[in-house]
Parts: sequence; C-alpha cells; structure tokens
Amino acid sequence: MMREPRGVVLKGVHKRFGDVTAVANVDLEIRPGELMVLVGPSGCGKSTLLRLIAGLEERDAGEVWIGDRCVDEIAPGGRDVAMVFQSYALYPHMTVAENLGFGLRVRGARGPEAEGRVSEVAGVLGLAGLLSRRPGQLSGGQQQRVALGRAMVRDPGVFLFDEPLSNLDAALRLKTRDEIATLHRRLGTTMIFVTHDQVEALSLGQRVAVMDRGRLQQVGTPHEVYQKPANLFVAGFVGSPPINRLHLVRDREGRLAGGPFVFPEPFPHREATLGVRPEDLSVAVVAPDGSADRRGGPRPPPEFTATVLRVESLGSEQRVHLDGPGDAAWVARAAPALPVAAGDRVDVSVAWQRTHLFGPEGGRIGAAPRPGGATQP
Repeated sequence: MMREPRGVVLKGVHKRFGDVTAVANVDLEIRPGELMVLVGPSGCGKSTLLRLIAGLEERDAGEVWIGDRCVDEIAPGGRDVAMVFQSYALYPHMTVAENLGFGLRVRGARGPEAEGRVSEVAGVLGLAGLLSRRPGQLSGGQQQRVALGRAMVRDPGVFLFDEPLSNLDAALRLKTRDEIATLHRRLGTTMIFVTHDQVEALSLGQRVAVMDRGRLQQVGTPHEVYQKPANLFVAGFVGSPPINRLHLVRDREGRLAGGPFVFPEPFPHREATLGVRPEDLSVAVVAPDGSADRRGGPRPPPEFTATVLRVESLGSEQRVHLDGPGDAAWVARAAPALPVAAGDRVDVSVAWQRTHLFGPEGGRIGAAPRPGGATQP
C-alpha cells in the first residue's frame, strides 16, 4: 500500500518562544525510509522540532525540506506527513472503522476504495476483529494502534510520532514498541519518533539524534551514541545506570590525577572528566583474610578497593553501588551469582580500553590512558 518514502532535511532551523530558545540552528538529515529517534530530557526541544516539521509551529529561521521540496510556506495538511500524538485523540462516538477512515472522508474519499484502505490497514495492525467497537471498549494498546492506523490510511511520505507510548504501562510499552519496529520493517516508510526514554531510543532507532537545550548533541547509530558519546552530556544521558564520573585535575608534573588514579601522560588542559560505564567495572569480594572471590573467571588487577553501599538484584544482573572514588557513588554491573551485600569490601578493576575521557568543555577526547602505563588502543 505504501508508496515511496520521503526524506526530511532541516537546514539551520531555529525557534524561539519569547526569551527561550527551543530549537537552536538545527541541521539534520533523515534518510528516506529511515526510523530516526529524537531523544533528550523534557524541554530539550525535540517535540518542538517535530512540530516544526509538521508545520504546527512556524520556524524563526532555517528551512524544512520534505522530499524534494521546501515546505516552509506549505500548510500542515499539504506537507505529506501524518502525526501520532501522545494522546490517542480518538473520537469516542465513532467505531474503530470510522476512526480509521475519518481522514479519508475529510479528504473526500468514499466508497469501496476508502473501505479497502481501512480494511488493509486494520489487517496490518491486527484490528480486523475490532472494527465495530468504540474506543471505550479497547485497551490502551489497541487504542494506540487505531491512532497509528488513522495515520497509515492517509499513505503519507513521513510518519511523525510524538511520545506515543508515554501513556502505556511498562509491558504494553515494550509490546507496542516492538509492533512499531516490525511495522517499520514491513512498510519501509520514513518515521521520526520522539521520546525522552533513552532505552526506548536505543532499542527502536536506526539512528538516534540526542538533543539538549534546543541543540543537537550527537547523531549516530545506537552503538555509536553509546560506545563513543560525543560529549559528557550524551555519555551521562544515554545509558542506564548512568556513566560513572570522576573529576581529574592536572598536577605539577602535567599529569591528570583524581581519586586513586594518576595518569602519566602530559595533558594540555587543567582538568578533565573520566567516564566509566558500569559494565566496564569488575568487582571481587574481599574476604576477611584479605583474599578476593574470583568466581566468574580471571579478572584484571584491581585499581582500588571500595565499600558496597547497596545492591540491586535485577534477576539477570546485580547493580553494585560503591562508595567512590570521588564525591558520588559509583555503580558496577555484576553477575547474579556473585555473593555480594551491603557493607562488603570489594576490589574494583577497570576496562581502560572502554573508558571515556572528556575535556574541560565536555567534548570526548578518547579512552583514558591506563594509570601508570601506556594509552590503550
């Protein structure tokens, strides 16, 4: 049913609300047929950017291109996009079939052609047996599928999703997220999906655009954004639990130092931040006699010893909260079988080749050098 997808290109798009800059000179290209996720904290400008693409907000500067045309002077109804909102916005007095076909009727489509489109979309979304029901007789997930289907019947060049899963419970969010990903693979259409949930962004997007305070911080695949964050904001926002941080200061010999670490290589700046993902820390419980429990295989030499503050058991893993280094607690991921509890002393080792070193302005420099040794590849 779907026709050729269209790409979306934003060129220096800027939007202010009074004294507040909501979107700051954004340049972004969404490829035809791509599922792009815009992610960031509340108020970062991601929904405003989506509304600028849809034409629901008027830009202050820049250009919005959909396909091969600039749509800045085109009303929302002529932009060849369909938007799915956080609220389902279904008509309660209409049946599912009537809700699905409403947009077609508004545009003058009647008869067998419109009925065929509704039937086709209902089949794709698993709604064929619900066409005679009203929204009040549907679950939240079914209502969300009706909202999605109402957009699909229009056969748009671009789908826009504004936090469509926020009203669903955790299990239903996961199920509906999988349905959207499956639908995208099946249709191959262009989708732009807005969310504040970084797990949702990484699991759904072919590429992810991370925003903060109206500005794009990084655009890349989920792997790129997680493994090589462009800056300290991206490193801290993307990842659960968040990345561990340690402030480092240059000493008299030009070395970076902080907590138990002294990095031997000269550093041009006065300070930096070390970032270590929880999965890149290994912990071994220290017995009363001073020996360490090495269950789970060989481990690298420990970098420091810490006290366990608390342990979160999540079934497939444990999250071990530690008392340092630095002012904030650190978190390490551990195997579910490791016998560790609050109050234990643990040896902690670091996978230095997977660490992150950020300069004083927050930009990523690369992996941190091993303390007392050469820089890791």
